[in-house]
Amino acid sequence: MSADRPPAESAGPADAESDADDVDRTPVEDADVCVVGAGPAGGLVADRLVAAGLEVVILEAGPRFDPGDRLARQERAIRPAYDRPAVWDGDPERDAHSASGDWFYPLNHTRVKGVGGSTLHWQGMVMRLHEDDFESRSARGVGTDWPIDYEDLRPYYAEAERELGVAGADDNPFAPPRQNPHPMPAFPPSYSDGLFAEACEELEIAMHSVPNARNSESYDGRSACVGYGTCQPVCPSGAKYDATVHVERAEGRGATVIDRAPVQRLEHGPDAIEAAVYATPDDQEHRQEADAFVIACGGVETPRLLLLSDSSHYPDGLANSSGLVGQFFMDHLFAGMGGTLEEPTRQNHVGFLTSECHQFYDDADAEVGPFKLEFFNYAGPSPVETALTGDDWGDDLLDRLRGEYGTHVGLGALVEQLPREDSYVALDPDRTDDRGNPVPDVHWTVGDRALRTIERANEVQERILEELGAEITWRAGPDDTGPAYHHMGTTRMGSDQEESVVGPGLRTHDLENCWIASSSVFPTAGAMNPTLTIAALALKAADHVLDAL
Repeated sequence: MSADRPPAESAGPADAESDADDVDRTPVEDADVCVVGAGPAGGLVADRLVAAGLEVVILEAGPRFDPGDRLARQERAIRPAYDRPAVWDGDPERDAHSASGDWFYPLNHTRVKGVGGSTLHWQGMVMRLHEDDFESRSARGVGTDWPIDYEDLRPYYAEAERELGVAGADDNPFAPPRQNPHPMPAFPPSYSDGLFAEACEELEIAMHSVPNARNSESYDGRSACVGYGTCQPVCPSGAKYDATVHVERAEGRGATVIDRAPVQRLEHGPDAIEAAVYATPDDQEHRQEADAFVIACGGVETPRLLLLSDSSHYPDGLANSSGLVGQFFMDHLFAGMGGTLEEPTRQNHVGFLTSECHQFYDDADAEVGPFKLEFFNYAGPSPVETALTGDDWGDDLLDRLRGEYGTHVGLGALVEQLPREDSYVALDPDRTDDRGNPVPDVHWTVGDRALRTIERANEVQERILEELGAEITWRAGPDDTGPAYHHMGTTRMGSDQEESVVGPGLRTHDLENCWIASSSVFPTAGAMNPTLTIAALALKAADHVLDAL
């Protein structure tokens, strides 16, 4: 092994006791705002507020990760001895959860607790929701309408693209209108995109570029993508955006970041939060007081924290006079298909997607939902994966690698799940985490409309692969679909206090000093990767906090 490439074990978690001696985790006096969560929403909110002159403290349940360990974590990701949570130091006790629904939900498969959150290992696709996504009930006859529309979020989308650094092009005829170009040019189509393009042209299916929060050129002090092709689970070069960008920028402007400080509960009166009570590695509890609180813990931990913070004022959970905290949990469903060609396809060389198709997205109605097609650049095993999963050596291994690698193609699709009353996040009455708190129970249910949409996506995928002349070897359809790990909907936004948890300004209806910046506020899911919308809503929430203070 090269001397400048550390072994996977060197990326192990820091010792809790020695770490506790080295870091000051005491509360910040006279804080204006306490942000709970150091992912993209929390980082953006904190950066904007501290830039406006406010005293901001961020509480993060997980650790800081040393960027120097990224190569070691990349190595860990490909070793069969490690599972996905181990790449970013998942803790089975700290991250314990239940899944009581008809559909099993593997919560820890892709979430990261730590400074940067799940953007540490996301794929980096950042699309705007379509206009009809904000008006699902009116335009499609199902779901519910958002209390804001696309035009309300349009300037925040543009700002979010600048903040994250998005490489994209104005070549998507089905995308919602925009005023300004993307900050960076789009990545060029991959070699396999060119193969798909010939088949799609025959079928009159439009292909276009994918907006990526991955640098196509140097941007914001970060290098251009160098083509590792491992955006998930590790970007070794730092070219892909992650939330440490804004957390560290906020910290440089004077914000305080307290890591490994899981918030246990929010102390409050009838109208306002008074303090966030958090634990530290030395088993101490502290109270962080502030004038305002922004909850940015994601679609599962946000409702969990509110439910853990019940009181005589809110016996069913904080900010839960509507009874909807935790309700209407949504995720995107995956539809996919792939196979092999009798020619090289050059997979696993660049980021996950450089081309997609929104052509069928706005055909959605009450029977079939919106979906987008994805043309994979990572179909089939990589040579490393193939080598590590076999027991052959030398010439035999080389022959197998040559025979199994390089001829695969694959298509994916994201499919909308509607909000349902029987899909929710609750507290498990029988199981607790390492601090003795009830763990989240994800009760996930998928409706017939989503399954029909998967069937429709599979039909289009099959047509493309047959036109391409591929031998179809796998299919992810209605009977074996899974989640995209986009947690949405559990503290929904709305104008009616009885039908929602937060208002159009992202402040909770029940509490005058509590805002939620998260995909948990999505009333419906659409079928676009949610992070750009999360970022836009976080910037919107920060503006409302500033107005209030």
